[in-house]
Amino acid sequence: MEAYEILKDLAIILFFAKMFAVVAKHFKAPQVVGEIIAGLILGPCVLGIIQQTDFITEMAEIGVILLMFSAGLDTDLKELIKTGPIAFLIACFGVFVPLISGAVLYMAFYGFAPWGSEEFYKAVFTGTIMTATSVSITVASLQEMGKIKSKVGTTIVSAAIIDDVIGIIVLTFVIGFKDPESRPMLVLGKTVVFFILAIIGGFIVFKLFSILDKRYPHTRRIPIVSLAFCFTLSYVAEKYFGIADITGAYIAGIVLCNLSDNEYIERKMDVSSYMIFAPIFFASIGLKTSFDTMNGHFFIFCICFVIAALMAKIVGCGLISRACRYNWADSLKIGVGMMTRGEVALIISQKGLSAGLISADYFTAVILLILVSSIATPLILKLLYSKDSKNLESAGA
Repeated sequence: MEAYEILKDLAIILFFAKMFAVVAKHFKAPQVVGEIIAGLILGPCVLGIIQQTDFITEMAEIGVILLMFSAGLDTDLKELIKTGPIAFLIACFGVFVPLISGAVLYMAFYGFAPWGSEEFYKAVFTGTIMTATSVSITVASLQEMGKIKSKVGTTIVSAAIIDDVIGIIVLTFVIGFKDPESRPMLVLGKTVVFFILAIIGGFIVFKLFSILDKRYPHTRRIPIVSLAFCFTLSYVAEKYFGIADITGAYIAGIVLCNLSDNEYIERKMDVSSYMIFAPIFFASIGLKTSFDTMNGHFFIFCICFVIAALMAKIVGCGLISRACRYNWADSLKIGVGMMTRGEVALIISQKGLSAGLISADYFTAVILLILVSSIATPLILKLLYSKDSKNLESAGA
């Protein structure tokens, strides 16, 4: 592909993403839904005029990193500390219930597999795919509704980050049992070391940024250095510790969230994110979708896979939230907010493909799950929050 062809693709993606986002907003749906539908229409599933290239994939990766960095900046640190233990408990159930559900579903379709057999590991891996939560779409929806700093919003984001870390550890153990050379205990140790270093290093970095912020308040060098810090921590997390780069980006945002200029930094980040990177990320979800390998039996499996994956998060995260003294309405919001799947599910699927635990056909089921959850989650969240507003108005009347 010639270099200038990229410009044409970007122009088409940005124009259609914005156009469908406006249409979605007109129908009172979150704008990210419109952007995902734009990618679905432009991609191989409908028109086929845009192909998923390495360049688009890399731009989308920057988009999700910026989105998570902004979510970290927008986090109420006191609320995060308060909800941390509960978020950890929610994340544990958000991994355990989908893991069991996926394994049972696989065995229901392909037969019971004895412990330690090849089919047993495939069943467990199907559940492992279901464990991953993609918080980026939920974050965008909560930001759009102004609910990201709420107790529920903070709990969802915190639990989703912890959820992904636990999911990666589970993935490592599943592959490790099949392939001992992957050394699962080493990955567990590296994950613990990363978070310890993030806490210690984050405190030092915050002090340095505070000095810089006092000396050069409200200047563009602050957000530029902040972005460099975000990319650095994202790289270090992925490269040296085997943790998703979006986790590093979110932690970078949390480190800087108490700076006096954090709102200024966030506004500058939002310009780049809103203008180009976020629309490409959301559109890329639709661009990845294709149903070429679908047949009757596998289609039924895919539908059951999607339903089981969505319900497992709602039940697992929702019920434990209720047990942690959230009311039923907020528990349902947490369960729904945790049901989105995205890039981490694809990463896990790719690892499974490399390890011989799944075939390439299963990517259709995963992409269908990502697509359905990405569209359904913002819509349901908006409906749930709209009901809250109506109930408050009725109580006031």
